[in-house]
Amino acid sequence: MDTSTTPPHSRTRHAVPLTEGWTLRHEQEQLPAQVPGCVHTDLLAAGRIPDPFVGRNELDVQWVGKADWQYDTVVDAGPTGHERTDLVFEGLDTVAEITLGGQLLGRTANMHRSYRFDVTRALAAGGPIPLSVRFTSAFTAAEQTRARMGAREEAYPHPASMVRKMACSFGWDWGPTLATCGMWRPVRLERWSTARLAAVRPLVTVDGTTGRVEARLEVERTASGAGQTLTAVLRVGGRSAAARFDDDRATVTAEVPDARLWWPRGHGEQPLYDCEVELRDADGAVLDTWSRRVGFRTVVLDTSPDEHGTGFTVVINGKRIFARGVNWIPDDVFPSRITPERYRRRLRQTADAGCDMVRVWGGGIFESESFYDTCDELGLMVWQDFLFACAPYPEGQPLRSEVEAEARENVVRLMPHASLVLWNGNNENLWTYGLWNWEEQLRGDSWGEGYYLALLPRIVAETDPTRPYWAGSPWSGSWDHHPDDPAHGCFHSWDVWNTTDYTDYLDSVPRFVSEFGWQAPPTHATLRRALPGEELDAHAPGFTHHQKAEDGTGKLERGLARHFAVPEDFDSWHYLMQLNQVRAVATGVEHWRSHWPVCAGALVWQINDCWPVSSWAAVDSDERRKPLWYELRRLYADRLLTVQPRDGAPAVCAVNQGDAPWRPAVRLRRMHADGRVLAERTVDLDAGPQTVATLAVPEELRPAADGGQEFLVADAGDLRALHFPVRDLAFGYPEPEFEVEVGAGGDGAPGSATVVVTARTLVRDLLLQADRLAPTAEADRGVLTLLPGESVRIAVTGWQDPDAASARAALFAVRPAR
Repeated sequence: MDTSTTPPHSRTRHAVPLTEGWTLRHEQEQLPAQVPGCVHTDLLAAGRIPDPFVGRNELDVQWVGKADWQYDTVVDAGPTGHERTDLVFEGLDTVAEITLGGQLLGRTANMHRSYRFDVTRALAAGGPIPLSVRFTSAFTAAEQTRARMGAREEAYPHPASMVRKMACSFGWDWGPTLATCGMWRPVRLERWSTARLAAVRPLVTVDGTTGRVEARLEVERTASGAGQTLTAVLRVGGRSAAARFDDDRATVTAEVPDARLWWPRGHGEQPLYDCEVELRDADGAVLDTWSRRVGFRTVVLDTSPDEHGTGFTVVINGKRIFARGVNWIPDDVFPSRITPERYRRRLRQTADAGCDMVRVWGGGIFESESFYDTCDELGLMVWQDFLFACAPYPEGQPLRSEVEAEARENVVRLMPHASLVLWNGNNENLWTYGLWNWEEQLRGDSWGEGYYLALLPRIVAETDPTRPYWAGSPWSGSWDHHPDDPAHGCFHSWDVWNTTDYTDYLDSVPRFVSEFGWQAPPTHATLRRALPGEELDAHAPGFTHHQKAEDGTGKLERGLARHFAVPEDFDSWHYLMQLNQVRAVATGVEHWRSHWPVCAGALVWQINDCWPVSSWAAVDSDERRKPLWYELRRLYADRLLTVQPRDGAPAVCAVNQGDAPWRPAVRLRRMHADGRVLAERTVDLDAGPQTVATLAVPEELRPAADGGQEFLVADAGDLRALHFPVRDLAFGYPEPEFEVEVGAGGDGAPGSATVVVTARTLVRDLLLQADRLAPTAEADRGVLTLLPGESVRIAVTGWQDPDAASARAALFAVRPAR
């Protein structure tokens, strides 16, 4: 409903949100609708469908995504004091027909772009006018396109490549099949006169100490605005500049002396500058405004060849950086539910885990503005995929035009953000062209190569030349090398999870690992909420339904069986699966970081989940941190102590990503499983800024590899590294013995407590699963190993009735093999 309070004859563009009074209709049923929103969330709010995240309810709501739906409201029209009124949809999901007053305004077929319709004449008569948006099922639309353009083999059974929609809404190996439709982003009327800003492209650069914003502007005019003199005023950092428009384009540049540089977290601060553009008419009246925050920094992707192959190093402000990061999927399968506050919580968790890079994966969405705003503030570098994933994409019309329009719009929308450091053409399509035998199946038909190697790099070069573009993840940079060659470009490591063992991460030193990971179930409390009334069992129907990876449970158990006996009771199974995820990711990250600068980054798949599921995530869909999150905090710290194989023997590596030198005195102890110290020595390492110091472990300190009784402990301050020469199945662990005391929390706040654990034996990988104490409880640390006599204090919040018995029941540790 139009609730405009625009002053009569105002010249400044005025927006009227259309968020109230919508209804949703399917066949003869009608119910209230929320805009922004989607059909599923409206049906949930009305009690028409069960929660598809619970149990196996997903199967019972498949009809929703296969039906057609209609949204209706009424627009109050009348005099506005403006020459032009546009109806603007920021996001329509996906295939829609819009009518106003019974007259067709247009049809849409792309979730990833906005649409604008001139409705001036339609509203001129005044009075309430009906507005309808009719959605065709994305399944129907995709099948129609496939019938017209020819079938293509895809990773998943639904033809996601045939419609410009969030691919993972059709299902993925961590996500449900819940194909949405609706107005998932805001809808509004825009009223304006003379001219409006149609596009603002700020090219933000740094020359020495001077920050520079070159704003390239485009305007749209009304009939009365044709030929009028228009002026743009740019303000940034207390400086301003103005320029006149030549026809419908202008460029205005402002410089900021002594600009403070924006840095990724851990490397410096993140100063942001308000950047504003005003559009003025010949009399100086403001017609339109645009504002964002920008940060001054330079970004280069160094892909120079060297003796190791072809590099892939992100360089910010001239500083070479090992990217410590994660992959990001849509945080909810219903993305209209993701609020700015939720983005901030999730990204705060990401930053607190030590990450400095987030890759926005190509099977999802271009995220909302608040996502990138938060990354700007937190210093999280953003690697942004264009939205293509795991499928051959046809390049014929009308899809090609849709792809170009969505790419141009989103490059312009996102380019003000300092956090955005890389545009990437696709996810895995250049790799799987050969891997999945597309060449033979397609027999010459297009599959997307023209997008990744021609169209998209051209759009980036024309529109946003301040940032690098890379054609794919993975991609070696040229067809001269295998697309997933670890020696060239960026690399995906999935054979380890799918077929071998995580110790195989040690077999190569990729230049940049943009995907790798290991699965684990969500936290216990999340499972209890998602599977009410079901006895938790890895092979129970509900639990299996929340495992979407092909043979996922089989891969989990085979991966565990290489290191531990697979237990029959669920609690032990759950703990060991969490532990195996920690061990796997730690093996990869420690190895790759120890080989800096040959390897220049590791992005764990993945940080988040879009529903409760066994997956590679470090934080589950209920926002509970899995043990992997805590391990990332250790692995991604500026200083990392690790023991790595070098020339067939263990070596201590001090990895220093900080700007100050690190000269640790490392205490090395060769120990027996019963807790005896067999040999001891302190060695000095010298790791300069951004370097790795490596020292071979003296021979007398190397644990024997044949008896399964010895291990190495390396301590440097509060950092500890362990080296066990044999796998857990072959090691003679004692039965873990420890004492537990529970006291008040350090701050004395209600719901806080301290759990003190004192080891009487070697206690390997002790874990307090705090959510077993209470669904709201959180601990301040994950897995850790205690030697006999050592104690640890674990702070717990969200636990209202602390007691030692409950704490002991929630504590797990590695037990001897049986």
